Amino acid sequence: MAEHDHTSKQNADAVDAEILEILQKDARATVAQIATMLGRSEEDIAGRIERMEAQGIILRYKAVINWERAGEEQVLALIEVRVAPQRDVGFDAIAARIYRFPEARTVYLVSGDYDLAVEVVGRTMKDVANFVSAKLAPLEGVQATTTHFLLKRYKEDGVVIEGQAEELRREPIVP
Repeated sequence: MAEHDHTSKQNADAVDAEILEILQKDARATVAQIATMLGRSEEDIAGRIERMEAQGIILRYKAVINWERAGEEQVLALIEVRVAPQRDVGFDAIAARIYRFPEARTVYLVSGDYDLAVEVVGRTMKDVANFVSAKLAPLEGVQATTTHFLLKRYKEDGVVIEGQAEELRREPIVP
């Protein structure tokens, strides 16, 4: 019986993983579409999705936007941050202070010369520079920052930004 329970749990986990993969590729996939793709009932799929939302497995549904095409200019920057880890909490406390800023879109703990990588969005390069100089750099524990402005997006979250693929296809082949 215990082996059967273990196999059932593995099968349930596999179905959950398939649902997550479908939603990650297309957050607009409906319960009915997912049920059809996986050969399961809509009630089963709806219940699984609800449970994964309640457990914090599914955090949010997301669209990848081509802001340039929408007529909205955005400046993206990747900021490397070197910090002095705090006793008993390491990098977590300073990372939490940084991710609370609305400008900080993503915060990662990274290996290498810097400790954190922070993706920031602003309307202008000056907005990003002001964020770094007025909010990020003065934080206690921040030792150094390096800002990399992202000049052009080719691909985001697995999606080639529309127009880029067309340009790449037209490039001549040089022997």
